[in-house]
Order: sequence, then C-alpha cells, then structure tokens
Amino acid sequence: MAQVTCLEICAGAGGQALGLEQSGFEPQALVEIDSVCCNTLRLNRPHWNIVEGDLREFEGKSFTGVDLLAGGVPCPPFSKAGKQLGKEDDRDLFPEALRLVDECKPRAVMLENVRGFLDAVFEDYRVNLKRQLEKMGYIADWRLLNASDFGVSQLRPRVVIVAIRQDLAGNFSWPQSYGQNPPTVGELLYKQMASRGWKGVDKWKQQADDIAPTIVGGSKKHGGPDLGPTRAKRAWASLGVDGMGVANEPPGKDFVGMPKLTVEMVAKIQGFPDDWHFTGKKTPAYRQVGNAFPPPVAHAVAQEVFNCLTSKKIFAIAS
Repeated sequence: MAQVTCLEICAGAGGQALGLEQSGFEPQALVEIDSVCCNTLRLNRPHWNIVEGDLREFEGKSFTGVDLLAGGVPCPPFSKAGKQLGKEDDRDLFPEALRLVDECKPRAVMLENVRGFLDAVFEDYRVNLKRQLEKMGYIADWRLLNASDFGVSQLRPRVVIVAIRQDLAGNFSWPQSYGQNPPTVGELLYKQMASRGWKGVDKWKQQADDIAPTIVGGSKKHGGPDLGPTRAKRAWASLGVDGMGVANEPPGKDFVGMPKLTVEMVAKIQGFPDDWHFTGKKTPAYRQVGNAFPPPVAHAVAQEVFNCLTSKKIFAIAS
C-alpha cells in the first residue's frame, strides 16, 4: 500500500507526531517555532523534516496532495488562563491552519485544542470554522475526549477537530473509550520513585491511588515549572505529590515528606514512551511535556483517520 502522508503544524515536542507515527502516517514535514521543541524532535527522530519557523511564513503549496494536515494550534486564545480572547488574540493560528488546508488540499484535517474551545462564548467562532471547512469541501466535527479513556493516567480533556473530505467522510468514526481504568499514579510511577532506593515508596504508592489532575505547561511569560494552580496542587497533595516544583531526580533512600515529580515522571503521565527524550534545561523540558497532546489520545484519533483514508483506497481498488 502506498504511504499515507501527513503535514504537522505547531508540532511542539512530538506528542501528536508520535500518535500519527504509531497510526501509520509518514510525516512530510513538522512545523514548529520553538527551537527547544525542534531540538527535541531532531534528537528523537533525526530523519524527520523539521521546519523551524513561524507558521505565518510557512508556504503549504509544495505539500499539495498530502493525506492529512494535523496540528495543535495554540491554546491560550481559548483557555481561561489566556483570557479567552479568541480571534482577537494574536496567538490564534486557526486562520493559518485554514490557509494551509486551502493550499495543501489534504484529504483530512486533525486539530486539537483546549476544552475552552467549546465554551458558549466561541459558538460563532466554531460555526464559522465549520462553514469555512465546508466551503473547501470537508465535513467537520469535534469531540471532547478524556485522556483517561485512552489509557492515560490523567484527567485531561481535549477538544479534537476532525474534517474529512466529503467523498470520504462516511468512512470515519470517532474512537471509543478503551473501557478500563488507566493505572493510578502510584502504579505508573512506582519504579521511577523507587529507583534510588526510597524506603517510603510502598506507602507512597498506596496514597497515590488515583489518576493525576491535568498537567499544565504554562507559557514562557509565566515562571518556572510547577504542577498548576492552587486547586491542582491540592489534588496533587492528596496523591502524596508536592506540586510546588519539579525535581531533578527521584527521592533518595532516606527522603521524608512528599516527593516532587521529575520531568521524566510527568512525561510518563502524559503518555510518552520512556525512550522519548526532551532537550533543554528543566523548565523548558517540563513546559514541552506539559503542553503536549498525549500520544495515546493522538494515536486513537489518528488511527481512525488512517483507517478512514485507507479503507477508501482499498474500496476504490476493489471496485
């Protein structure tokens, strides 16, 4: 079967890219403005075509005919933390995504964003987005997906927008929940927490008996790494985790108190594989992880898009 290709925009540190790769897509290029994220992508996949630069300056015409345009356009315009300015926010890149859809003419589009995108204040924005995609020949829909439904040990709702070319849209189905609870934080991180011989790890595992609250990455404008606002820190404390910062290493043998998570632990909670490494110092590394689209959720949706696109190809050949 011929390659099924994708172009990814706002690629970040590779959360969605991993899901696309696991689903069978072959990346033609990944566009990302943040140099640290680009370094992470290059470190983990040296053969990928990483285009470092501003999406507004990226021309998509040379990628005409790519099967899928995917990406995680910036969340602040739609998040409460970002004041929900929508189209008035200069970080809103949905118009650029639509421009690239028009230029590339992919068979499918897959974009993700924060839960706030579905708030009532953005109803007109959503209607307009759907209308513009319909004018270009796509049927668009969106779903609020919870990461914990797809094996991720975290309470992380994300909106995923999928648009399929009209002649193919009947082949697409949204992914279904795996129907089982993901591991608790204690189960998931036990080996990492125990790696330096911490005597209190078994007791900690018993306390960390639920999934994590939403990991937040924050922005470059705000401080160093920590695990979120006050309410989130309280939720972490109930799991026996100190959310006031991120540790350089797991707790030592005689550590007493609530441990902090390392960047590697946070990445595991996000659903990254252990062999995916993040470049940069602790703060930018943590930020890359916190802002990522969990790979298992990306994989679940991308697999359905892949199946949609390939089933049409198979049908066409068979007929």
